[in-house]
Amino acid sequence: MAKPLDGVRVLEFGILIAGPYCSTLLGEMGAEVIRVERPGGEYDRMWGPVAASGLSMPFMNVARGKKGITLNVRSDEGVALLKELVKRSDIVVQNFPRSVAKKTGVDYDSLKAINPAIIVVCISGFGYSGPYAEHVCLDTIAQSMSGGMSITGYPGTPPTRSAVPYVDFGTAMNAALGAMFALYHRERTGQGQMVDVSLLDTAVSMMASWGVPAEHTLTGKVRSQQGNHSFYNPSNSYQARDGWVFIAPAVQRRHGDLLRAMGREDLADDEEFQERYNREMMFYNNDIMEPIIREWVAQQSVDDVVRLGQELRMPVAPVHTIADMVKNPQVHARQMLVDFDYPDVGPVPLCGVTIKLSETPGSTERRAPMMGEHNEEIYQGLLGLSAGEVASLKEKGVI
Repeated sequence: MAKPLDGVRVLEFGILIAGPYCSTLLGEMGAEVIRVERPGGEYDRMWGPVAASGLSMPFMNVARGKKGITLNVRSDEGVALLKELVKRSDIVVQNFPRSVAKKTGVDYDSLKAINPAIIVVCISGFGYSGPYAEHVCLDTIAQSMSGGMSITGYPGTPPTRSAVPYVDFGTAMNAALGAMFALYHRERTGQGQMVDVSLLDTAVSMMASWGVPAEHTLTGKVRSQQGNHSFYNPSNSYQARDGWVFIAPAVQRRHGDLLRAMGREDLADDEEFQERYNREMMFYNNDIMEPIIREWVAQQSVDDVVRLGQELRMPVAPVHTIADMVKNPQVHARQMLVDFDYPDVGPVPLCGVTIKLSETPGSTERRAPMMGEHNEEIYQGLLGLSAGEVASLKEKGVI
């Protein structure tokens, strides 16, 4: 079945999450993604939890669907091969700081000189402009500088990072979307361009879209940690007889519904209680509500509380462990975990396609490549080198 990006070729010079995940998303939609690594491989192959074969499990996910080659782009012969690959490609994805990209020869100006129509997606910590352009950054640094860490955690505890690197993954999504904007522009004009996205930009955009900077500017308020509560309504995890459940009533009417279901009509119909709640969009009744909900939930099963939430059309869910999540029927119905067979490992559940298209659905047909697995296919099949030339390049450490 046809895919939206059939016929598009992507060269990826990326490590860890943001760059590799960006090109993974493009690959799901049909792009041919060629991951370029140094001879000997990049360190993210062994980063994080590893399988029995020694291969990183995060790498299995962010490198799935790609072809893998090795190339020393700082050797003369490597530069020559890079130029030939760029001439035959549509998009280059790299996540290097500006100066490193230039030294490596994968900056926009260098690649544009080789292929004027090339689209270069530049992913970095702070972007290619501004006083921090050359500073070192990771997901957690962007979380910290955006203000997100200061409002995460419980009151009185240290600033807390998100366990899931949402800035890395969010930046990858922004980068993939930027690549699509640039590709659409090129389809109409023939003009390539640079896409400049950064971790800090992504983190700040999420905070700004949540309204926190606007609130501070207009009211002087500086948000603080609220634990599991939203800034605008009570929500929390509660221990039932057989596990944990998360309840987020979200709007006032749902609070009243919940109170009535718990047998507390006295509070649900109390005008002073409701007026106190309405005074500001905050949870000033939390000191009353919390012990009531906690005591009631402690007498119920998780299924009973979830069932009540469904009846009341109120957001309620079991707090899943990872073991629970991988068995969830909705996760399986949406094919968000797909098994891939790996050498010396066996079936591994990896991420499925997140964006569902009705007419041209995406998919991932291959596992992450072993180091240099596709050297012969790319250098002989795409660039037309002979088997002897490829063998010579390998012997000299160029690939």
